[in-house]
Amino acid sequence: MPVIETFNLPDLGEGLTDAELVTWMVAVGDVVELNQEIAEVETAKASVELPSPFAGTVVKLHAAEGDTVDVGSPFIDIQVAGDGPAEPEAPEPVAAAEPEPEPSAAEETVEEKKPARTPVLVGYGVAEEGTSRRRRKPAEPEAESAAPTAAPAAPSKPLAAPPVRKLARDRGIDLADVTPTGSEGQVTRADLEGYDDRAADTEVAPVAATGELEERTPIRGVRRRTADAMVRSAFTAPHVTEFVDVDVTPMMDLVAQLAEHKRFDGVRITPLAVVAKALLVALRGNPSLNSAWDEDAQEIVTKRYVNLGIAAATPRGLMVPNIKNAQTLSLRELTERLGELTAVAKLGKTPPADLVGGTISITNVGVFGVDSGTPILNPGEAAILCFGAVRRRPWEWQGEIALRQVTTLSLSFDHRLVDGEQGSKFLATIADVLSDPLSLIALS
Repeated sequence: MPVIETFNLPDLGEGLTDAELVTWMVAVGDVVELNQEIAEVETAKASVELPSPFAGTVVKLHAAEGDTVDVGSPFIDIQVAGDGPAEPEAPEPVAAAEPEPEPSAAEETVEEKKPARTPVLVGYGVAEEGTSRRRRKPAEPEAESAAPTAAPAAPSKPLAAPPVRKLARDRGIDLADVTPTGSEGQVTRADLEGYDDRAADTEVAPVAATGELEERTPIRGVRRRTADAMVRSAFTAPHVTEFVDVDVTPMMDLVAQLAEHKRFDGVRITPLAVVAKALLVALRGNPSLNSAWDEDAQEIVTKRYVNLGIAAATPRGLMVPNIKNAQTLSLRELTERLGELTAVAKLGKTPPADLVGGTISITNVGVFGVDSGTPILNPGEAAILCFGAVRRRPWEWQGEIALRQVTTLSLSFDHRLVDGEQGSKFLATIADVLSDPLSLIALS
């Protein structure tokens, strides 16, 4: 008798209770190997690829792409033993899914051989260097039925790697309309490019129907959870926002000098790194800004460590990864960690551990040419500093009006944890450090 094993959605860590199914990498009837990636799920913290804990044949998928699945709930059924062939269950209507969201183009490579690895139930676990994702093989044709008559088979789904599917979706191309040239009958990127070229030769200006004048985007995964968290924060913590304009000409001069200094060889020093260092210095005299509200105990918890969050726009939405124990880092070390953190975030590859435990945050709206803002607190934190664009403005300097490099800093804080005097002193200290960078040495 066949043995059917049910793989329940595992605990993905950090106390998460559910995850959203982004895409299946397998279908009913596929043969999977141990540790072969079977699905990509997205939690409030990160995107995770789930490897199969069993080798066998897929007989049932318990969720559809876009569904939220509770930890411990049935996820996939796999036949792992038995004499006869697997008898796949017919998928339920909800299992019909949109084309899969794709990984990076580098993951199109079909893997020939791959050494065994230790089973890992979360997709960000250990992986051998130099390997690529195994692409699902097309299903083997089933033997013809002995019955004298049979219903005609439904048209099969066009074969294509996930990145090609995404490219087709982005360009509005139906894969069924594209002639495949791949060795396994799959549509390739070159096929799409050729289809585009042919379409361009005959394209006429379309007349948009009413429905084509609007686009609806489901709010899922990180974007949905970020929206929920921001609403909770805005209506739970009593926000106060203060502003100060600062002449940061000395800070910008310091950044230029450090960029040429041998101690910063191989490191790209940025104004944000100096602002972050100024914030860490200011916290020493204003620890209430690095605290949290314990609702159950009705207590203020002041942290003796600083996990500095940096708000980052990523392909998966707004994320706030944080630098652990930032108060222990030198300016060079802080600069290195900032560079690593933002580079990984932009790729959408931030590990879950970097997204939890933050104690205070910075958002840099200046990179978008924005002068200031009233940022919403990252949930569980007492304060967030907003760093605006640095612009040349007329400014009183040494008794005269001169063009100086000026920025606007704004600070939002939780008034349950921080009163007006504490917040004002903290913001003023940061401004003093940026207008006179020697304060970094004097206050350190």
